[in-house]
Amino acid sequence: MEQFVMEMLQSSDEEGLLDEIMTRYGDDVLHLVFSYVHNQAVAEDLTQEIFVKCYKSLSTYKQGAKLKTWLWRIAINHCKDYLKSWYHRKVILTEKTMDLSEISSQNIEQTILNKEEEGTLAHAVLKLPLKYREVTYLYYFEELSIKEIESILGVKQNTIKTRLKRAKELLKKKLKEESNG
Repeated sequence: MEQFVMEMLQSSDEEGLLDEIMTRYGDDVLHLVFSYVHNQAVAEDLTQEIFVKCYKSLSTYKQGAKLKTWLWRIAINHCKDYLKSWYHRKVILTEKTMDLSEISSQNIEQTILNKEEEGTLAHAVLKLPLKYREVTYLYYFEELSIKEIESILGVKQNTIKTRLKRAKELLKKKLKEESNG
């Protein structure tokens, strides 16, 4: 793929290259973004923004890095910027507060059924704190190596291993609580 990227860049066919990148990695990026924002509509919007950023930054891509690693770094940084943004902190939190008031008006049986449906491992991972969720997602769901995760997140390998271990402990505890509760 990296050779293909370099050939496309040299031929100045950046639009063709972007189409190929979106075809190969579009769904993966969407899943990655969703793991950060927990909202399908927002994840779709951010994924589009990420590919626009990718298109604008194609000239900065260096052949030494894997294309997927380069794209993941752009996506993760964009997600983190979004989560720090005024819009997310003010508007989205207000919407969540309104949603919570609607949930409290639902009947108790429906709430219990919803909790049981959310008892899967994927939902448990999404409930982890961000620093554990991102390494877990990249390692187990995207099957990236510790070294690749290090280059994407800019975090030392030992820190990644520690976060993975801690994430497993948290998941085990959470799943045990849900099965007993």
